[in-house]
Amino acid sequence: MLSDWTTEIPGVTVVAARDYLAAGDRSYPPGLRVYNLCRSYRYQRSGYYVSLLAAARGHRPLPDVATIQNLKTTTLARLAGDDLEETIERSLRPIASDTFELSIYFGQNLAARHQRLARALYNLFPSPLLRAQFRRGKAWRLTSLRALGLDEVPASHRAFLGDAARAWLGKRRRTATPKREGGYDMAMLVAEEEHDAPSNAQALAAFEKAARRNGFQIERIDRNDFAEIPAYDALFIRETTRVNHHTYRFASRAAAEGLVVMDDPVSILRCTNKVFLAERLARAGVATPPTLIVHRGNMDQVEARLGLPCVLKQPDSAFSRGVVKAETRQELQSALERLLSGSDLIVAQGFVPTAFDWRVGILAGVPLYVCRYHMAEAHWQIVRHGPEGKKDEGNTDTLPVEAAPPALLRTAVAAARVIGDGLYGVDIKQVGNRFMVIEVNDNPSIDGGIEDEVLGEALYDRIMAEFARRVATRKAASGQGEGSDRG
Repeated sequence: MLSDWTTEIPGVTVVAARDYLAAGDRSYPPGLRVYNLCRSYRYQRSGYYVSLLAAARGHRPLPDVATIQNLKTTTLARLAGDDLEETIERSLRPIASDTFELSIYFGQNLAARHQRLARALYNLFPSPLLRAQFRRGKAWRLTSLRALGLDEVPASHRAFLGDAARAWLGKRRRTATPKREGGYDMAMLVAEEEHDAPSNAQALAAFEKAARRNGFQIERIDRNDFAEIPAYDALFIRETTRVNHHTYRFASRAAAEGLVVMDDPVSILRCTNKVFLAERLARAGVATPPTLIVHRGNMDQVEARLGLPCVLKQPDSAFSRGVVKAETRQELQSALERLLSGSDLIVAQGFVPTAFDWRVGILAGVPLYVCRYHMAEAHWQIVRHGPEGKKDEGNTDTLPVEAAPPALLRTAVAAARVIGDGLYGVDIKQVGNRFMVIEVNDNPSIDGGIEDEVLGEALYDRIMAEFARRVATRKAASGQGEGSDRG
């Protein structure tokens, strides 16, 4: 009932469920955000139909029908994975009783000490109002989780609920400039605390400006904003990606929701595992240094096949970490044992000494920028990691794409084609006139003052223009047309 909701939030319209359901599919513009606070989400009741018809009308319901169903059918044992179990235990350890009830309003709880747990549950099952029940055995366990009706919120919680709703909806509207008519919504996933982030502060600001020039309203999000992914048209990941990581979950959720996402989950899977990449490049006939996929059954063949020194790589190595150069037989055996203790397969390659590595940025199969990353002083890699997180990096220089060797560009494009049509950084060694691919990186480094040295703001515009092209194409194919302000 309308009387259940008394909080006023600028820009938010409160509509009775019956009025929303009775309205025609063109009574509201597409792209609206619909927060469904009905008293019941039971199958074929009005709350269920609000979310169902919101999706049919091109709106974005919270909760959506999938979440409504998952709250009824997903087993709690499956929900309570290792990460959640740890969060539950940390949050509830001080509780004296053997049972506990947690109310979650727009991802928040009244007690600050339970905030991380509340947000984790909200991210798993995004619904405005939730209630979780826990029981202590040998450890705390989640025993039930359900969506609340607005009428179930105690009077003593109403003021907090209103504050939580204002904070959440206000956050969803934070932008420096008004949204352009006919524009789209983009989320840029970043981690402010990341030391080896793929873009520095200068580049992130340049991306935001370029996004607005190309018709996007853009917001920075972090790992806590998982539940809000469906509110956007595009997701741009500017955080180092890994498969067993929230970046992959964000990419997968975005792709499932129909967003344009870079980098997409398939590209993350293909690029972040060096074993997969080695096999695909070999099958495609792309030149690489001599390479061997190593397991315990053939580890004694590495020296004979590749010689010494050679380079060993753990499958998910990045930023020169997890990559070892073995100079002697003893170093080789020690490194093999260490790396194979963490993965059944690793990659070994012949050592190719060069003064620098080429990096070719590829977007949608077209070269975007070309850099030379020089080796760190007195080191064989472009980054030398020291104690206490210290690192030394070699110099860089960027040159126009048209000034790069044509064979370099052909090699880079062929390697990127093996992965997909996203945004990639292809690392290449040059020996004489021969070019050999070292790896293909999804989520490549784009830093202000380095990769943009030649193109300047045009580099960022090209990336955002490609996002805009893809979003428009997807909208046209689905019949949604242009985006609208959220309500």
